[in-house]
Amino acid sequence: MDLRRWTHIVAVADRKSFVRAAEQVHLTQPALTRSIQAAEAELGLLLFDRNTNEVVTTPAGEFVVARARQLVFNSRCLERDIALYRSLELGDTAFGVGPFPASTFMAPLLADVRREFPGINLRVEASNWQLLLNRLREEDIEFFVADTTELPGDPTLHIRPLHNEPGGLYVRTGHPLTERRSVRLRQAWKHGVLSIRLPSGVRAMLARLLDLESAAALSLALECDDVHLLMGVALASDSVLAAPSAAVATEVAAGRLQRLDVQGLPTLGAQMGVVTLSGRTPSPMAELLISRMPAADSKA
Repeated sequence: MDLRRWTHIVAVADRKSFVRAAEQVHLTQPALTRSIQAAEAELGLLLFDRNTNEVVTTPAGEFVVARARQLVFNSRCLERDIALYRSLELGDTAFGVGPFPASTFMAPLLADVRREFPGINLRVEASNWQLLLNRLREEDIEFFVADTTELPGDPTLHIRPLHNEPGGLYVRTGHPLTERRSVRLRQAWKHGVLSIRLPSGVRAMLARLLDLESAAALSLALECDDVHLLMGVALASDSVLAAPSAAVATEVAAGRLQRLDVQGLPTLGAQMGVVTLSGRTPSPMAELLISRMPAADSKA
């Protein structure tokens, strides 16, 4: 069955009248009636009950209309996207960003895209992956990029791996701990650690190193999804900042922050990834943004 006939089915279901639906699809009423009758004959199903004041869908019709509506919607999206590609106007999008990408590669990436496509409109939500996953399932955002270490295995989600983001512990220059060549984790923790929400695996590892009974006993002096806010606190106090190396590179190069050499502490890091809903084709702008993010083997 061709797409035009699916469109006719949706129009009748929406308008509940052959007369009004015919006006919507620019056909005469007899022509629309013949189209629906042909569709019913081809499907072997009665789609509409004509014996009431309003045309209503039968149970079989409800089943077919729901799928026809998605088919018609996808066709319109395809037409829109092709037109946008032709005119190099890739359209708008909304997406989510976790704390690490928000504080590292996202700002320069968006600046480049804005220079290249000044007419676009983007909406970016910065939060932790748990909240962003809810927004994705609600289809309020097209995708999100974040640490995927703890993301649950779910066939409804598709993860495109990006690079690993290394991190460490940092303090302001002149901090008492900088007088030592290396420090113990317990010494750093006594000054209060500032961090984003830690993955459960990292919390468990730190709890073991600190000889705590459980990960639940691990306390952070300040937990926040805004790395730059945490960095501001670290620069103005004796708190210890846990952060991705790329996020503090400018402050380290300027001599305002120093990395601590912590005895026995494994390399900290986060596995970045782009998360989308399985079976959903990203819009042109979403696909462009995703394609410009640092790949799994990139050092950027």
